[in-house]
Amino acid sequence: MDYASPGGTDTSTDLDVEKMSPAFEHGHVGALTPSESSGKPNGKQGQKTLRRLAQNREAARRSRLRKKAYVQQLESSNLKLAQLEQELQRARRQGFLVSTSGDQPHSANGNGALAFGVEYARWLEEHSKQLDELRAAVNAHAGDSDLQAIIDAIMARCHEIFRLKDAATKADAFQVLSGTWTTPVERCFLWLGGFRPSELLKLLASRLEPLTEKQLDSISVLQHSSQQAEDALSREMEALRQSVVETVASSGSSSSLCRTAGPSGDYTGQMAVAKLGALEILLRQADDLRLRILQEVQRILTTRQCARALLAISDYFSRLRALSSLWIARPST
Repeated sequence: MDYASPGGTDTSTDLDVEKMSPAFEHGHVGALTPSESSGKPNGKQGQKTLRRLAQNREAARRSRLRKKAYVQQLESSNLKLAQLEQELQRARRQGFLVSTSGDQPHSANGNGALAFGVEYARWLEEHSKQLDELRAAVNAHAGDSDLQAIIDAIMARCHEIFRLKDAATKADAFQVLSGTWTTPVERCFLWLGGFRPSELLKLLASRLEPLTEKQLDSISVLQHSSQQAEDALSREMEALRQSVVETVASSGSSSSLCRTAGPSGDYTGQMAVAKLGALEILLRQADDLRLRILQEVQRILTTRQCARALLAISDYFSRLRALSSLWIARPST
């Protein structure tokens, strides 16, 4: 049957129009309510509609938050890339990178340390995505098993960056010590190429309330032991610095410092370099302490507290990076 043919015999459309005509003539069509048109009571149906609308609003709110976090992450990444470019240009000027013309000194160690800056920028971007996932899971009141899976992934990434940093320390401990991969404000607060574990514990103790008495005691003990270890490493660092200063000062001139040691040669240059080699050990011990403190914190806290702790740490370093951006963008006087 051809339903589009004007000559069809089906008259149901005409009948329906005739039945609806009085309603159109009296203007009553607009007065029909959804419940009347559907023939369903609006009690349960209205509650479902309200719940659906509330869910849509919540989904939209989360989408806006994710978009805002993504924009902030992009801005942070752009800033980091600009800083890396500045560091690379400075390194080229100082002769750390291999020159294509061959007239600049080669430095594989310098390349290794600068490569860590690039790797760190990539790590930071991935780390931010993981933290966004963790934040969304915490806000959605996800179960402990889901939270633990995200926490384990974040901790695995932390182990990875410490491994990369160890390789960079072997390449050039002084590049790592100076923290060239970080922002200017972060570098101001560095301790032996990283954060002070005791300060991080102090931050967590104030941000993770309420904690049980046992947890508070454990964190207090951990903070005390961390402070002792930090003080010991700081003393060793100061002793190393003083020893190198005395060694360099005892050399008669720069030429004698660089002279190759012979039967009657000057050994001060070799002595200074040998003493500076101890810096690599100190930096590695400092990173071992940082990683051990993070692991101990994870052991002391519950899964949900550990998630909040990781977010608190992330927020702290994000604020430092934001402060660095404000400092760079400040009006010149």
